[in-house]
Amino acid sequence: MSDSRLLMPTLVAALAWPAAAQPAKPAWSASVQLVLEHTQPLKHPRGRRLPLYLWPAMGPGRLDDATAETLVRRLNERGVGLVSNWNHAQFDASLAEALPVARAQKKLGVPVNANANALLYSFFDGTDATAHLDAQGKPFFDASFGKVKMGCPFRLEHRLAPIRDRVRRFADAYAREGLPVDFVFADWEIDGPLEWNRAHDVAKRCAECRKRLPQLDDFFAYQQELRRLRSRLQRLAYAEPILRRHPAALVGNYAVYPHSGWRFWYDYFEKYVEGQPALREQRARYRHWANDFEDSGYTFAMPVIYPWSWTWNWYDFEPGDYRWFYNGLREGSSAGRHTPPHIPIIAFVHWHTVDVGLSEREGKPPAGAQPAVQMSEAVYQELLWHLLLRGVDTFFLWATEKEYRKEVELLHPVWAAAQEYGEFLDKGVPITFETPRRPGPVVSGLRLDRRVLVRRTDFAARREPVTVHVMDRDLRVAATPGRCQILTLPD
Repeated sequence: MSDSRLLMPTLVAALAWPAAAQPAKPAWSASVQLVLEHTQPLKHPRGRRLPLYLWPAMGPGRLDDATAETLVRRLNERGVGLVSNWNHAQFDASLAEALPVARAQKKLGVPVNANANALLYSFFDGTDATAHLDAQGKPFFDASFGKVKMGCPFRLEHRLAPIRDRVRRFADAYAREGLPVDFVFADWEIDGPLEWNRAHDVAKRCAECRKRLPQLDDFFAYQQELRRLRSRLQRLAYAEPILRRHPAALVGNYAVYPHSGWRFWYDYFEKYVEGQPALREQRARYRHWANDFEDSGYTFAMPVIYPWSWTWNWYDFEPGDYRWFYNGLREGSSAGRHTPPHIPIIAFVHWHTVDVGLSEREGKPPAGAQPAVQMSEAVYQELLWHLLLRGVDTFFLWATEKEYRKEVELLHPVWAAAQEYGEFLDKGVPITFETPRRPGPVVSGLRLDRRVLVRRTDFAARREPVTVHVMDRDLRVAATPGRCQILTLPD
């Protein structure tokens, strides 16, 4: 026998060994497995606080009850809430995937979570029945929102019933199974009445808009009416059908939250149009924003704290990291200051620059615009801490698939570490909502009786103690980079 024939069995076994040694493929989705692999169990218990929500921890796939319980338990050890997707176009399949997860969540005493986004699209379904109408009754659409055919905000009444029925069907299905719905969110954006881009100018050409809104030339009157209509659609089609069946549920939508009356950011589909009311700071144009939260019927607030690329050129701050931190903290503070204490704040967050280009107005870069420089990891994590110390209850991470790992690795450690201060997170009152107009020391904190949990982040060379006025007392806060402090208010 040749030497090669003698070696053959050994060679075959060696080649076969790596395949045999590979771990079994998880029963759940790859994105959920990524979350498990890049997070650690909490060192401090979450208690009854809301879990952390992560875009990759949604839609785990179809699981049996035992596997669903295993997954829910493992995520809960990390403080992460698993979210099930509702899809009316695949109702039976959606329920088959969602109900085992809901049963496991109920059994383990953790929130039952759902993503209702698919159910809400679309009120503007592209048909002429939703279009604007010119003086001759000819239908036309607003093309300033990209590919979406945005029509007349006063011609959507017939769209309420079918969308409401989609939501009701899922809410009823959970109730029949004896399952609660504790948290439902949507990412409903480019649909329904919206006043931005060229919408106001387009509405002036619409006979129906003219008839229904005599003060159409007044932007404030126009904005107020569109936001009233938008809130009504969300309340009747989405919030109320869930809350009728599940009155304790937290129901909300992306970017709907109490605020100061100004919005400090633009979404990717929004452009500033000269002449629209805005508060000016350096190159920024903060838009006037109507109160659209109260009439929505929502039971949690959902501010958006993203590093939109155009934000970089709004400010001249150095270090550049303060441009991102300043804008994000202003928006978070606006929500924290104006949201009632009984309304949880669940902030959408993201670290990677959301690259929407340099343009502020229809593709034309502002003079002197430069490519945005990515926010540092350390400053992003500091921003997360400050948001928690200004009233944010938990976070909802949005990210694209290629960003999942890094985003989870940056967000989860901050949220996990914050659980050490659970008593302050549960009962503490924010001590300040001020954001310094120039780089320097930034202090945020939660007060519990005379104790104050504070965090100080410095954006200048100054390191001496700073004084914060709390409850008619002066609280001196020393520089302790990267750490929180628990201080006591002086007598």
